[in-house]
Amino acid sequence: MPAALTGRYVAVVGPADTATAEQLSAATEVGRLLAEAGATVLTGGLGGVMRAAAAGAREAGGTAIGLLPGTDRADGSPEHAFLLPTGLGELRNGLLLRAADAVVAVGCSWGTLSEIALARRTGVPLVLVDPWDLPADVGPTAPDAAAAVATATRLLAG
Repeated sequence: MPAALTGRYVAVVGPADTATAEQLSAATEVGRLLAEAGATVLTGGLGGVMRAAAAGAREAGGTAIGLLPGTDRADGSPEHAFLLPTGLGELRNGLLLRAADAVVAVGCSWGTLSEIALARRTGVPLVLVDPWDLPADVGPTAPDAAAAVATATRLLAG
């Protein structure tokens, strides 16, 4: 039986520098579960939640692609199978969201908040784990990684 998310690209977004240990653990699990379900994991290519999600995908034999804000691949985390320098700075968040079929946000920061807003604005399915206090209509909140991936899968199924 094919994996539930085969051929899908799911962005995992979250804080680079301020992620908690719990958020890093959740992001690693999200990356692992997404890869096991057949998804390609997209991130912003840097540390924190992005690195953790890429590590989880890699551990499960999946692929993680990082869209870097700068122009140097060496700035990205090595857990990603592919690092794509964009030279766009924070504007790469828009590129990341437009390339994704769904988004899982783990934790929050100002950059993450922009990605959450872009997902909402453009209609990309969004699931949140441990978000800031946001309006109720932002999207479903999941209590853990497994629930987040299950919710993303349901949202993509229609």
